[in-house]
Formats: sequence, C-alpha cells, structure tokens
Amino acid sequence: MLVIVVAPEAPRAQGPPPVIAREPVRADRFRSESGTARVAEPVRLRIPELGVRSSLQRLGVQADGTIAVPEDPGVAGWYADGPRPGQAGPAVVLGHVDSRSGPGVFARLAGVAAGTSVLVDRADGTTVTFRISGVSRVSKEEFPTALVYAPTLDAALRLVTCGGEFDEGRGSYRDNVIVYAELV
Repeated sequence: MLVIVVAPEAPRAQGPPPVIAREPVRADRFRSESGTARVAEPVRLRIPELGVRSSLQRLGVQADGTIAVPEDPGVAGWYADGPRPGQAGPAVVLGHVDSRSGPGVFARLAGVAAGTSVLVDRADGTTVTFRISGVSRVSKEEFPTALVYAPTLDAALRLVTCGGEFDEGRGSYRDNVIVYAELV
C-alpha cells in the first residue's frame, strides 16, 4: 500500500503564492543519515501495562516503497533504516493487531493510555524508556507519513498497527493506530 501525503511547499521570498505539492511520500525518503553506530540495535520491546513482551525483527522497505511488516503476528518489527530507539528522531516499530490464528503483538495497543511506559531493550544490555504522549486512529488512505517518519530533534518512538473496521473485500483493516511516545 502506498501512502500519499499532501503538504504545502515552503513559502517563497518573492513571486506567486505557494502551490500544493502532490508528490507521494515514500518511507524510503526517511532514512537515518548518521549516528546509528552510536546507539545499539534494539532487540526487545516491552509494554508492561499491556502485557507486551516481544523480540524485535529488523524491517526494511518493500519494492513499492512501503515498510515491510513482520511475518509473525506475535512479533514486532522496527524500521532498521530509520533512527534506533534512543537516537534523535522517531524510531518506528510495527506490529500486527491480529491474524487468522488469533491476537497479534499489538492486540491491545489501541486502548493504551497516555503516560504508559514503553521499554526497549538494546543489544548492548541497556534499556531506553519512552512515555506515551498520544494515540491516534487514522484511515490508511490518510496516513500521516510525515508525522510518523520525519526527523525530530529529540528521540521519539512510534508504534503502528492496524485498527478500525476489518474490510473483508480487501482482507485488511481500514485504519491504522499510531502511538506517539517520547524518551523519558
């Protein structure tokens, strides 16, 4: 699925008013450029309040420019081309809400409250803690790519799963649940 975001161009000093850009925003445009060697790779995600404890699978970009999703519905995955948890920028973790065989790793994510702690264990034995600042549910057609993947000055964490109504015809949910969390 390709996610398109419509955003205005930066204002110009002179000339006609800005025009609306209709360029699709692809996940591969938001790659981490530096600093990944300074922060150890994430290996486990924990949300004690929800009973979530999952190893983390490395995720890349598919041929269509969208981020791959974990194959195992019980395992979360992190976008390995973006910032690592604890590094400046939004580290993005994806997981399934469910599958034909039952609940997925993020089955209860839509109901998580602001203030809940999310812990990420790293390969060097350290743990970084994030605090959830907000949860949103958006139509997949209106996915806020820039809010989720665009660079931030501080370390941040985004958790993404499916939500809303299940569309039998498409075989997928109509919405995404996005959790925003900040480094503690």
